Amino acid sequence: MASVTSLPHPDMSEVRLTDVLFALSDPARLEIVRELAGGPLSMAECGTFNPALPKSTKSHLFKVLREAGVVRNEPQGRGRVLHLRRDELDRAFPGLLDSVLAAAV
Repeated sequence: MASVTSLPHPDMSEVRLTDVLFALSDPARLEIVRELAGGPLSMAECGTFNPALPKSTKSHLFKVLREAGVVRNEPQGRGRVLHLRRDELDRAFPGLLDSVLAAAV
C-alpha cells in the first residue's frame, strides 16, 4: 500500500504578510479559509466545496494557501486533512484573520 507523503509547509518565521494577503485575496481561496475556520476538513470534504471547479483548480487553490502559510495539508491514513493555521497566524499577525473573515461575510 502506498503511503501519503508529507508536503512542505513554511515555518511561521518565513511567512510574509504580503503572501498571506495575496492568498486571502482570491474569493475561492477565501471561501476555503472561511470553511476551515470551523475546523479541519478532509480533502474528500473539500471536494464538495464549489463542485463546478475542476479538481486541478482546487489543488492549486490549496497549494497557494499552503505555500503562503495559511493552511496545513497533512496526511491522515490514506487521505489528507486541511487545517487552518489560525493560532500561528494570530500570533504572527494579530487580528488579521478575524478582520478578513468578518469583512468577507
